[in-house]
Amino acid sequence: MFLLLALLIGVISGLRAMTAPAAVAWGAALGWFDVSQTPLAFMGYQWAPWIFTLLAIIELITDQLPSTPSRKVPVQFGARIVSGALSGATIGAASSLLFGGLIAGVIGAVVGTYGGAAVRGRLAAAFGKDLPAALIEDAVAVIGAVLIAGAVS
Repeated sequence: MFLLLALLIGVISGLRAMTAPAAVAWGAALGWFDVSQTPLAFMGYQWAPWIFTLLAIIELITDQLPSTPSRKVPVQFGARIVSGALSGATIGAASSLLFGGLIAGVIGAVVGTYGGAAVRGRLAAAFGKDLPAALIEDAVAVIGAVLIAGAVS
């Protein structure tokens, strides 16, 4: 179950790179799951969720800008893989599956990056513009991240 949740949080990282670690950090900080005795204990520190939440909000805003590069360019893609790895490893660490969670998070991030881009492209074409598609993707990412982090406990 933890590896499936790690994979799914990786998918969220592929949609929005900072939303997944924000949700996981909140889950750890609120005691939904315990990572205090792991190398990822910092995810449960009181400042971690606030920092990741700020980064997630900035990402949600900048994603709407026309100058924002594709999620598939190396820097954007790399950020999603790192985010998926961190978020997946944190979920995995809650059940002593840190490395398995890391791998599942990376795989999920790749799936989420390419799958999210394809679905958003189709939605944007159907709407005739990108903004409604982007807002739907934002909602899926935020709601999905909260549900996944809540299911870890």
